[in-house]
Amino acid sequence: MKKIVIKSPAKINFGLNVVSKRDDGFHDIETIFYPVELHDVLTFEKAERFSFTCNDKSIHNDENNLVIKAARLIELLVKQEINVSITLEKNIPIAAGLGGGSSNAAHTLLSINELFALQISEKTLKGFALQLGSDVPFFLHPVPSFATSRGEILSPINFEIAKPILLVNPGINISTKWAYQNITPKEPEFSLSSLQSNSFHNISSLNGRIVNDFEEIAFATHPQLAEIKKNMFELNAEFALMSGSGSTMFGIFPDDNSAQSASKHFSKNYFTYLQ
Repeated sequence: MKKIVIKSPAKINFGLNVVSKRDDGFHDIETIFYPVELHDVLTFEKAERFSFTCNDKSIHNDENNLVIKAARLIELLVKQEINVSITLEKNIPIAAGLGGGSSNAAHTLLSINELFALQISEKTLKGFALQLGSDVPFFLHPVPSFATSRGEILSPINFEIAKPILLVNPGINISTKWAYQNITPKEPEFSLSSLQSNSFHNISSLNGRIVNDFEEIAFATHPQLAEIKKNMFELNAEFALMSGSGSTMFGIFPDDNSAQSASKHFSKNYFTYLQ
């Protein structure tokens, strides 16, 4: 094998509760990670030297890049340079609460392992993933999952959103570090652990019960986000919430017509993606 081309998907958080701050500086959370069809494309090809290129010039070719960090972890393990050409076609907005960078990192670990037949164990890959970021382990096997601890304790669940999902990103970059520094942890009033696809029929009944604890500080700092959520409901969304630490908002709509109408409305000013 000389080349791998792989889709690197985004995710949304269907609810996000920040439960407590840990002694190690991280936070315990509970969330449902839900993969969506929006994706980047990563190409890995054996080469004479290591290289990384991306169509988005804001992603720098340096050691802070999660794709390069992932490759370096493997190089440290196998004690040799990994001569691979990596090309990233970036479609997922950056710093948007969609996990694009984390997904890229996870798929770099998987693809280099496969391309060079390194036979790195799943346990080791998961350890590397957690070093790279709290939600990177999810993207090693991106299926709907209930997540606890930092987000790395994952339980796949029978959860499917069968209605149209609209993502709206206004291009506001929200630092995850800033969000956690400004959040006040608390025990959730409604635990996501009991939520399964067959446990509800009226998704609108979940508004106010399923929450994202980051919304309060994000909306206070960026009122535009609250306005997008309000507009989603005005455009017939049955449910709307912010994903991750923001700034992407997602809405779940009753049918394709209402979702397409909302997408047309938001796309005049914002990045949108409808599935």
